[in-house]
Amino acid sequence: MTRPRADEDSPKRLHRRDVLGGMALLGGSLPAAAPAGAQTVKVRLGTATPGGGFPVYGAAFVEGVRRFDPALEIEAINTKGSTENVPMLEAGTLDIALVQGEVVHAALQGVGRAPADLRMLTAMYPTAGMFVVRADSPFRTIADLKGKPIAWGAGGSGLVILGRYAMDGLGLDAAKDFQPIYLERAGDGPAMVLDGRAAALWGGGNGWPGFMTVARSKEGARFIAPDAEEIRQILAKHPFLKPVTQPAGSFPGQAAAIPSVGSWSFVLARPGLDETVVYRMVKALHALQQVGNPPPQLVDTTAANTVAVVPAREKLHPGAARFYREIGFLP
Repeated sequence: MTRPRADEDSPKRLHRRDVLGGMALLGGSLPAAAPAGAQTVKVRLGTATPGGGFPVYGAAFVEGVRRFDPALEIEAINTKGSTENVPMLEAGTLDIALVQGEVVHAALQGVGRAPADLRMLTAMYPTAGMFVVRADSPFRTIADLKGKPIAWGAGGSGLVILGRYAMDGLGLDAAKDFQPIYLERAGDGPAMVLDGRAAALWGGGNGWPGFMTVARSKEGARFIAPDAEEIRQILAKHPFLKPVTQPAGSFPGQAAAIPSVGSWSFVLARPGLDETVVYRMVKALHALQQVGNPPPQLVDTTAANTVAVVPAREKLHPGAARFYREIGFLP
């Protein structure tokens, strides 16, 4: 088993190239004028390790909010991922953070811990969990991957937990029935698949960087997800997971839609984060959607999706709930 090396005690700042990439996604547009009388506020946003989807999403989130409320100065901070973001929010060392759906479920429901006093700003996007292998590999089913070296992701990533639940639903142990590889950086996984150190990389999400890297390689990619009966088995054992389909064309060479299981990820807030600050953030994100043509990472980050998929209305942050009521999405 390959284990991640310990990260530095202090979280790392988001790389400048990620921020510039987020600006490019938004067309490099100049920010609109801040709301009249808006107070400048600094907000710390926790993402994950470089090379995964969360830092890219975080860059788009920061620039999307900045475009419509530049007085909100959001600093994106690389962390170990979802499982570190929750305790950092509880400790107040982050103000908001990106958290994978399975970690949200465990934290808010108190699975293996006391329930977390955290609230939701917005839904991010749904994640359909699946494997990617080289197109020239012999692997075509999950059963084919048993006993093989699998890059499950960065040690603190919620994707690792999704993989654990999905395999458990099939009667498999992700740590014992495969040769598990846990990465120091999410971006290390694709190279391991391409050079043969790993048979497959587990991941998910629209435009997920790990899948994009393999799909764009000269070797090309094949995706492996649970079949219909396997999906039924997983959902029967873990009903908090949901059927999620990866649309056709999400990745180069992916001609058909891929049904799988997964969940929605959310932006969570620390206890006591000011209601007005959250209100301003969700209002800016809504304005971005209203203008049209949001960056790909934010396409699913809408008020309608948030209200539809939030596990309980009382889990919404009061600032978010106030704005959603104002625009008619909540009574």
